[in-house]
Amino acid sequence: MSWLMNLVLILIATAVVAWVFRFAGQKFTGNKPFFRDMPFAVAFGYVAGLLVLIAAVSYYFRPVEVNGVPSAGVIFFRWAVQGFTGFAIAAYLFRLLGQAVGTAGTRKLFRAMPLTAAFGVLVILLYAIVSIFAGSIAPYGQEEIFANANIVPGGNPMLGGDPNFPLGTDQIGRDIYSRLIYGAQNTVGIAFATTCLAFFVGGSLGFLAAIVGGWLDQILSRAVDVLMAIPALIFALLLMTIASVWSNQLGVDRTIFMVLIIAMIDSTRVYRLARAVGQNIVVMDYIEAAKLRGEGMGYLIFKEILPNATAPLLAEFGLRFCFVFLTIASLSFLGVGIQPPLADWGTMVKDLSQFINFAAFAPNVATAPLLAAGAIALLTVAVNFVVDWMLHKSSGLKD
Repeated sequence: MSWLMNLVLILIATAVVAWVFRFAGQKFTGNKPFFRDMPFAVAFGYVAGLLVLIAAVSYYFRPVEVNGVPSAGVIFFRWAVQGFTGFAIAAYLFRLLGQAVGTAGTRKLFRAMPLTAAFGVLVILLYAIVSIFAGSIAPYGQEEIFANANIVPGGNPMLGGDPNFPLGTDQIGRDIYSRLIYGAQNTVGIAFATTCLAFFVGGSLGFLAAIVGGWLDQILSRAVDVLMAIPALIFALLLMTIASVWSNQLGVDRTIFMVLIIAMIDSTRVYRLARAVGQNIVVMDYIEAAKLRGEGMGYLIFKEILPNATAPLLAEFGLRFCFVFLTIASLSFLGVGIQPPLADWGTMVKDLSQFINFAAFAPNVATAPLLAAGAIALLTVAVNFVVDWMLHKSSGLKD
């Protein structure tokens, strides 16, 4: 229980310092509003944040090795801080570039863009470039196998690395760096196509239900309710297990079944949003005017409703892409998603997960599975940053 006593003592000391901080601020500033109106919880937060910052700086500069044994925690923490700092600087420079180069509209957009959104846009652009030009960027093929397996990342021959394979090789001798690049093409590309299909199906049916209403709305909505009652990942895993048998019998690639299954499951979520938004739009006067002009169903959906529902649908597209992306990675991790020899980040995490056991005495070895996991996490965070910014813009709120 010593850790509990230490925690209690730290909280008490922090509370005392916070009270002194607020009291001293009131005295030395002549009771100015900033300190006079400051709640105790805010003062506590300032002091706690300062203590966390001091602890982080102290931990960052701790020795990498203690008694000749490498400290994996210190090494990974340093890499995380350096990566965060590097991405923050890159996002700031990218926003400055966007403010100086481009059309008047894009420059205005970048001027209003927060740093988090600039970071998200930058990461998404980098992923898109890597995905499109994977064949030109990757030094080796995703299926190419070399004689030396389990080469340590880092490229240092003294530590078991190889300069020809900067991120090492996996258990059967495939270049991890090349497979990471092709994994972007496969995972992100398939996720984007799946999300587009889900939005086309769910959005069209949702708008159709909003316009027609009646029995069609009831049938579609109750069918969607049934599908949404089943946990998405479990349902996808069940259907993919069945599809794996069908793919062998029909000679159809399992990836096609995966795209259709995930698109069907996620289209239910899109349907609910499109229906809710559509029901608010179909009662507008311009919709009634279009009906009186004799416009068809396609015109009403794609020319009248869709342009007025773009903002919430775009925000939902970003969130839905994240969920689809993570679902594909999860299915691949479970062995029923994208199949070898195609490179996929979820499969790479599963195949390389055993290297985590070496983190205590060989941190470089443990980075192998973290690279694919980090690629998944980075894209997810970037898309969410952009989605948050889009929601803020579409809400009409001002900073």
